[in-house]
This record gives sequence, structure tokens and C-alpha cells, in this order.
Amino acid sequence: MNDRKWTLALAAIGLVFLYLLIQFGVFYANIAGIVRDIADTAGNKKNLRHHVVMISQELDNPFWRTIGHAADEAAQEYNMELEYIGPFRLNPAEQTKLLDKAIASKVDGIFVQGVKGEEYTRLINKAMERGIPVVTVDTDAPESKRLTYVGTDNFASGAKLGEIVAASTARLGMKAVHVGIIIGSTEAPNQQLRLDGFRNVVKTAPGIDIAGIDVSNISRIQATQAAEQLLRKHPEINVMVGTSALDGVGILQAVKTLNLQQKVRIYAFDDLDETKQAIARGEIEATVIQKPAEMGREAIRQLHMYFEGGTLVRNHFTSYEVLDRTNVGEALSP
Repeated sequence: MNDRKWTLALAAIGLVFLYLLIQFGVFYANIAGIVRDIADTAGNKKNLRHHVVMISQELDNPFWRTIGHAADEAAQEYNMELEYIGPFRLNPAEQTKLLDKAIASKVDGIFVQGVKGEEYTRLINKAMERGIPVVTVDTDAPESKRLTYVGTDNFASGAKLGEIVAASTARLGMKAVHVGIIIGSTEAPNQQLRLDGFRNVVKTAPGIDIAGIDVSNISRIQATQAAEQLLRKHPEINVMVGTSALDGVGILQAVKTLNLQQKVRIYAFDDLDETKQAIARGEIEATVIQKPAEMGREAIRQLHMYFEGGTLVRNHFTSYEVLDRTNVGEALSP
């Protein structure tokens, strides 16, 4: 009888143990399921496509198209959706409206050209306060709370243009250099910085003075018109300088119209195909070229770093270089 009781007791203990083992297995399976769900959720969150808006200076500006193309390639690499918008013609007020709309649509990130003005600064700050990171590209908005600036050091590149003019005219033996300058815009801080950098160099260069300055409004036609006006008003001008992409070719057209090719030497900015071809023909002396593709890729990379929790520096300067007769052949190669 005692043996039977022990047998029953052991059987009962075995059943209890088996029950507990089954319950533990169920509990473990549930925990494992929860862990998988959390991991899947985290993975899905990580793989969500961030919607980023790029607001260009002008939709069809070749410089900004290059930025946009490179940014789109980088966005695909980092699993972002890039939306490219901008005014059809240079219009800071329209850029401001587009920035406001992007904020209202609650996008994940924005990169823009900086625009001078309190309202634009206020909108950048508004975006940042709402958790929408803003990266300025090509032109900074240093008084805003923007995340970082990606682009050329515009003061330094303007100074480089001044150094080129000073060295080139000295090498040519020009004793009196009278410079006419066409800048892209009075509203774009990058243009003012380039002008300031240029002035800072030539003010100490012997024999160089600035005869006059006019504005192209980022238009080849207006660059031509402004250059013609300067050359007619100041017949002493023997050097013309442009600080935005379309200024150099516009100046060249004005010089040809007035038949001043033998008198006026032209120095440009950026590397439009027409500018490079004119350098190869000897019609433009040199140009300072920026790296718009580098700007586009880097702007997206900076946003990706932010989304991943990285720390960004306040300014991320991209490279620039000088293109003249000595190296233009490489730039023209297919």
C-alpha cells in the first residue's frame, strides 16, 4: 500500500513537473515572439523612407540640377525619398513660400539655399523647433538655427578669384587694371561673400581698381545687358569678372557685341560647358569651379547622419578649384 502511494505521489509530481515545463515552454515562446515583434518593429522603423525636400534657387538652373541629381542618387543609397522643388525663375519670395509649405506638410528633412531675410530665418527656426532638420546648401543662413551648412566657402572662393586676376594681370604686364564686376544677386549672401572676398584681395593689389558693379539676377540675358552697360559707362574697364554661373558667358556675349575681345579679359565662376569651351578657345581666362555634385551628396549624407543620431559640425565646406587653359582639356574630356 505504501509503495502504491509513493507511486501515485511520484506520478503526481511528474505530472506537475510536466505541466510546469509546458507552461515554461509556452511562456518562453511568448517572450521570443515579443522580442521578434520588437525587433521587426525596430527594423521596419529603421527601414522607413525619410521624405526629404530640396528647395532649389531655380528649377532649371544647371548648377542646381547637378546638386539635385547627385542628391537623388545619395537619397536612394540611404533609403530616402527626395522631392525636388523650386521657383521657375529667381524669386526669394517664392523660395520662402515653398519652405513654409514643406514645414506644413511635416516632411522629415529639408535642404535649401539660404535666403537673406528675417522671415526665411524664422521659418528655418520653426522647422528646427518642430523636429524637422534643415541643412543649408550653397548659400548659408548663419543667423538661423539650421543644422549645418554644406557648400563652398564663398568668401575664400571670391578671394581665390581675386588672386587669379591679380596674378594673371601682373604676369601679362598690365600696369593699370580696371575691373567691372557682375554679381548674380544682391539677395543671395553667397554672392555678397564672393564679392567681399574678391575685394579683400584686390584692394591691396597694386594697380587694380574696381570701376563698377552690376547685377545679373542669375540670368544670362541680364548678365549680358549689365556687362554692356558697365562697359559703355566705364570705357576704361579692361577686366570683367562674374560671380555666378551664367555671368561669364553673359559677359563674353557683351564683349563680343562691343568688339572688345582684344581689350577686355574675362574671369568667371562655375563650370558651364560654354564657359569651359570659351576657356579652351582663349575667350575666358579662367574660372573658379565649385563642386555641386559634392554638395548634393554631402547634404543628404549629413541628413542621414542626423537621422542616425550622429553629431554634425556647423559648417561642412566643399571643395573648389581653378580651371584655365592649362587644365581645361581634362574638364572637356567625355
